[in-house]
Parts: sequence; structure tokens; C-alpha cells
Amino acid sequence: MNRRPGLSARLKLTLSYAGFLLLAGALLLAVMWVFVLRWLPDGQDPRSLQKTFGPVIITGPNRSDLLHGFAPAAAAALAFLLVFGLLGGWLLAGRMLAPLTRIAYAARTASNGSLSHRIRMKGRQDEFRELADVFDTMLERLESQVAEQQRFAVNASHELRTPLAITQTLLDAARNDPTRDQGELIERLHTVNTRAINLTEALLLLSRADRRSFTREPVDLSLIAEEAAETLLPLAEKRQITLDVTGESTRTVGSAALILRMVMNLVQNAIVHNLPAGGTVTVHTEPRHDASVLRVENTGHPLPSELVPILTEPFQRATERIRSDEHPGVGLGLAIVHSVVRAHDGTLDLTPRPTGGLLVTIRLPGTPQASSPSGVH
Repeated sequence: MNRRPGLSARLKLTLSYAGFLLLAGALLLAVMWVFVLRWLPDGQDPRSLQKTFGPVIITGPNRSDLLHGFAPAAAAALAFLLVFGLLGGWLLAGRMLAPLTRIAYAARTASNGSLSHRIRMKGRQDEFRELADVFDTMLERLESQVAEQQRFAVNASHELRTPLAITQTLLDAARNDPTRDQGELIERLHTVNTRAINLTEALLLLSRADRRSFTREPVDLSLIAEEAAETLLPLAEKRQITLDVTGESTRTVGSAALILRMVMNLVQNAIVHNLPAGGTVTVHTEPRHDASVLRVENTGHPLPSELVPILTEPFQRATERIRSDEHPGVGLGLAIVHSVVRAHDGTLDLTPRPTGGLLVTIRLPGTPQASSPSGVH
């Protein structure tokens, strides 16, 4: 790998280890000088050091003799420590930095566009193992997000192409047949254009939620639920669906506009995917410990459990569910809900009801609040 001029980390560690070893040897020699050699007399008579302790006589060489014999040995020892430190440091540094080489290889592979490579480092749980595990986790999330974005882009292109193709067909038909009923043509073009606009707005909203580019402010889920129910009450009455809002003041922090759209999508889905007549939709809010909980429950036909995991995928319309042709939707309702919940650091739980229908439970981070009962519709 091309690297800018300069010492590598391995060479720095090697020099540091060798320097430390050389310094330790020098200090050892200095200690010998301070505490041993300096007490020896410096004279010409090799027998001049004599101390008598009773009947015992101790004789020894002078300082010059010891220095003459000790200095070459000390220099050789320091040279050996230097060479040993360089070789040992180079080997030890290479062994210690080997995990970084694997991590660097994985990073280069990812930078070239391949996100499937994993380090999967084995061994004891040290700092390098922790770094490798964190890097693997990052690659997994990045690969998942890139795959999701690519799939979303393909689906969005397909969905946007459909209304545009229909519009082109209608315009071509009108140009080839000037006697065609203009009122019918305008009505069909209006319907197709409205669908395209709704799809575009949904895509922009989904992108905004994914980027988390919104201002956070205090939000009361109970008021949001009441506003959504009031807006969709005519649709519920038209389909003979009973719509109830219960619970108490439930505060969180986030974007009021995004949370309102989230609740609107949930309530609209609950109304549309319901019994043909006589069904119910219940929206309930409550604070629970450190979370703010929103539940939307609706009656309806039984929902296969294997269908639930894909409901939050973009453009998954769940064709097995009963719906109204008046509100065909764009296939982004629960995908937007999921993105809004994720952007607010919450959780989304979808549970099929045994008797039919769906129970949606959303938990958002709560805030300290004074509870007060909300109205019931």
C-alpha cells in the first residue's frame, strides 16, 4: 500500500522498544557505577585496598583496573541490547500490529465497494478484537442500508414510471382521437397525476425521516391522535367504521409533523384494511415508565403471520389484505411509519389479532409529564 513518507507504526514501536531496552541497560550500568565502582580507591597499587576486620584481611583491585576490564564488556552488552531490542521489537511490533493489518485490508476492500467482507477476528477479547467486532458491525449495517436503498430506488423508479406511462398513453390517445370525451380524459389524468404527486410527497417524507433532518420539540401523542382521528373521521363514517381515541396525555420529543403523518398513516391503514362494514379502530396513548406508547388496533380479516415482517418494506401493499379501491395508496404507509419511528429512536411492533385485524404498538422515548385524560371519540 502506498504510504506518505515517514516512519511506520511498526518501526516506531521497534525503535521505542529498543530505546527503552538500551536506556534500561544504561541505567543498570549507572547504578553499578554509583553504588559499586565509586567506592573503590583510584591508585597504582593493586593491593592498596585493604580493610582489616579482626583476623580477616580483604584485598582487591583499584578503580582503574576495574574500569579497564569493565568498560569493553559494558559497551558490548549495550550493543547486544541495542541489536536484541531492534530485532525483538520488530518481531513483537509485527505480531501486535497483525490485527490492524487485517482491519486495514477490510477497510480497503470496503472502500472499493465490496461490503460483504468481514474480519471475524478470533482470540481473546482485547482492544484489537473489540475494534474488529465494531468494524464488522458497521459493515453489516452499511451493507444492509445500501441494499435497502438500492432496492428502494428500483421500486421507486418502477412506481413513478407507472403513472407517467399511463399519462403518456392517455395523451397519445387524445392526440390520435380528437373526438374523444375530454371530460373523461381530464378526470383520468387528474387521478393519475394525483397518485404521482402523492407518491412523490411520500418519497420526500420518507427521505426526510431517514435523514433525521427535522427539529425536535415536545409533542403530545394524545393530541396528535385526536387530530388524526378528527381528520379521518369522514372516511371512517363512510365505511361504517367506529373510530375511538382513548388514553391520557403522553409526551415525547420529536417532529410534530412527522409524528402526525405517522399516526395518520396508521389510522388510515386501520380503516382501509378493515371489515367491509361494522369494524372498529381504537387509538390508545399512555405513558409507561420511560416510554410513550401509542397503540392502533383494528378489526379485519385474519392476517397471515408470515406477511407481517414485510409490511414495513417500501411498496409492499399486502395484497392479501382487504382494502378499498377509493384509497389505493402508494405502498409507503407502514414504510413511512417505520422510518419515522426509527428516526425518533423508537420501536415498532406489529401483531396480528387472533380474531382478525392488526395491533400496532409504537414506543417512543418519553419525557416527564403531568398526566391528564384526553377526550374520547
